Amino acid sequence: MFNHLIYEIKGGICTITLNRPEVYNALNPVLIQEIIKAFMQAGNDASVRVVVLTGMGDKAFCSGADLKNGMSNTTSLGDSLRIGYNPMILSIRNLAKPVICRLNGIAAGAGCSLALACDVIIASETARMSQIFVSIGLIIDAGSSYFLPRLLGSQKAFELASTGRMVEAKECLDLGLVSKVVPANELDFVVTQTAKMYAKSATQAIGLIKKVLNQSYHSTLEQMLELEAINQDIAGKTNDFVEGVSAFLGKKLPEFKGF
Repeated sequence: MFNHLIYEIKGGICTITLNRPEVYNALNPVLIQEIIKAFMQAGNDASVRVVVLTGMGDKAFCSGADLKNGMSNTTSLGDSLRIGYNPMILSIRNLAKPVICRLNGIAAGAGCSLALACDVIIASETARMSQIFVSIGLIIDAGSSYFLPRLLGSQKAFELASTGRMVEAKECLDLGLVSKVVPANELDFVVTQTAKMYAKSATQAIGLIKKVLNQSYHSTLEQMLELEAINQDIAGKTNDFVEGVSAFLGKKLPEFKGF
């Protein structure tokens, strides 16, 4: 079904693995469309409660755009963003389920943007991130102009974007670019435990949380209060809400089903 990624589901956890290790999982048009398709498929599958996005191998999560794929100054890079990269980022941000990035290695350029689009980033201590675009005379794209200032503030965002320097895992954690940094040999265990936690959680509530947080970036307090009211109404009609209240009153752990 997929040529450049591996799509697996186990215990409510959907793992999407970029599978071009020979080019450090670089993004070409085929892989980009497959990522979009994979997230759409995960969104439509009720058995999927959480998605883990990672890269094949231990060197790179994703090295960004595949520059050997015919890019030149005669190519409409704007069109390539509109057709591929932008829908890819939106497929992650609009997914009504949590997305964990298993950051197993370098995330550079659009690969860094791809990681930042996820809800949680768990990084190996050997992972690194770079907004490398400027080194080939380009601006940051694939959503990094949106994510970076919100995570770092405008001055630090400008510094990373305008230098393209490589940021080591510890600094990524200190800056707030990633959620957690763990030893390389513990990465799989920590990611799996986190994914299992989300797979047993109230999936619809998490999807609604993600929705309102996305909206908060460009809304007033009054607008957010109303959005909370609208979406709390939706959450309050789920079976998971009934289960959560029942478990709380019964002083036991809830058994959420995700609907």
